[in-house]
Amino acid sequence: MVDGNFVDYIKVFASSGKGGGGSAHLHREKYITKGGPDGGDGGRGGHIIVRANPNLWTLFHLKFKKHFRAESGGHGSKSRSTGQDGEDVYIEVPLGTIIRDGETQEVLFEITNENTEQILLEGGMGGRGNWHFKSSTNQTPRYAQPGIDGKEGWFQLELKLLADVGLVGFPNAGKSTLLSVITSAKPKIADYAFTTLKPNLGIVQYRDYQTFVIADIPGIIEGAAEGKGLGHRFLRHIERNSTLLFLIPADSDNIQKEYEILLNELKQHNPELLDKERLLAISKCDMLDDELKEEIKQELPKGIETLFISSIAQQGLTELKDTLWKMLNN
Repeated sequence: MVDGNFVDYIKVFASSGKGGGGSAHLHREKYITKGGPDGGDGGRGGHIIVRANPNLWTLFHLKFKKHFRAESGGHGSKSRSTGQDGEDVYIEVPLGTIIRDGETQEVLFEITNENTEQILLEGGMGGRGNWHFKSSTNQTPRYAQPGIDGKEGWFQLELKLLADVGLVGFPNAGKSTLLSVITSAKPKIADYAFTTLKPNLGIVQYRDYQTFVIADIPGIIEGAAEGKGLGHRFLRHIERNSTLLFLIPADSDNIQKEYEILLNELKQHNPELLDKERLLAISKCDMLDDELKEEIKQELPKGIETLFISSIAQQGLTELKDTLWKMLNN
């Protein structure tokens, strides 16, 4: 999916460096006419390495650079001098990136921790110089090994956002507004249904300078798991969240039905999502009096903790953050 500066899927072509050839040099020096073989080994080819960069949150920087080629190793030389290793090439990716084989779609590895470096393609080994092949029956070998070729191929990079809390709800449920109020994120906010066209991340400042990360996932509609609307493109980002915050507006025709539809879409995409902790927040409650709240409570879904909040009036937000913090730190 590519939208503006947010890119969460991309293909790249990578090729590691070829190993340098070994040297078949014979030692020659004044007064030493038959010094014997002294050809050095070739250097290894450069690796292609995937490296975590915690300052990135999208694959946008790879949108216009999709080919990575590492340097070949240097050739060996006289005096058993080893050739220089080829320079490694790094592909920097945000945390939460999955690397797949471009042809088989097999998952090769995932980047989920800071300071992680994973070799995607190893450089070819350098060839051995002729001094390795000296023996009692062949004291002046005049051959050396060539370097081994590097490897190449297409690879698929897929990003799943790393966030503690994922906001789940229909379009226009107030997710972007909530994110803008409790974090420093500045998502686009409007009155039409599909406001959010890309995920937004925000850091919630909690008590005693503690923080947690919340992600606003674009609105899900019924049938999203089958490819309808926008939500199906982003359902995979919810897989990384440890807690799911369902947001349903107070003016909804049927709160329980909306909640069940959202749950079903998550189940259709990945049944394991239902194992995550869940919290339900009824948004846009600033116009409700106590009597209306009591009426709404009668139609709330069972088995899930529910809070009443208003992002505009900033009602119930402290309780919301307290509850989320407890859920994240159980």
